[in-house]
Amino acid sequence: MPRVAIFIDGGYVDKIRRYEFNNVEIAYRDLSIWIAQRIHADTDILRTYYYHCLPYQSDPPTQVEAARFGAAQNFFEALCRLPRFEVRLGRLARRGPNRNGDYFFEQKMVDTLLSIDLVRLSAKSSITHAAIVAGDSDFVPAIRIARDEGVSTWLFHGQRIHNTLWNIADERIKVTQEIIDQVLWRA
Repeated sequence: MPRVAIFIDGGYVDKIRRYEFNNVEIAYRDLSIWIAQRIHADTDILRTYYYHCLPYQSDPPTQVEAARFGAAQNFFEALCRLPRFEVRLGRLARRGPNRNGDYFFEQKMVDTLLSIDLVRLSAKSSITHAAIVAGDSDFVPAIRIARDEGVSTWLFHGQRIHNTLWNIADERIKVTQEIIDQVLWRA
């Protein structure tokens, strides 16, 4: 039986949701099931891994920062309660100021965590398929290793995708409005 691990770059999904789909809310369990069924009707989901960072907080945090941080914690805890879901958190680093005097933020460790999990599960023959929801070329070496280990790699992506990442994947599926409509979160 085919077995898939699903690797979701949460920051990338946030950008897709925000800029391509009007900031819709996604039911991540439904998304995982949809991805697995797209790969093969009888695919077993080993686990869905979701990678992200908690939002930045000043020391001491503002009320807005504390509220945003708490909401993110609640969201990640809700994901952890889903069957076969695991959240892996990197950290958010504040950088700058830039020429305009503005600070900006950078995710740290997220791409590395995803890459390590992909390589580890592939090398142990724990999966036959890897579904990657991402757009970053940092994942190319890990995908290459997974492919060398015999894992079929499926890339699920939005409008913006790095060409090298697109080229290395075995299969590619662009996330469309039709797909989003099937995995919308409904209260």
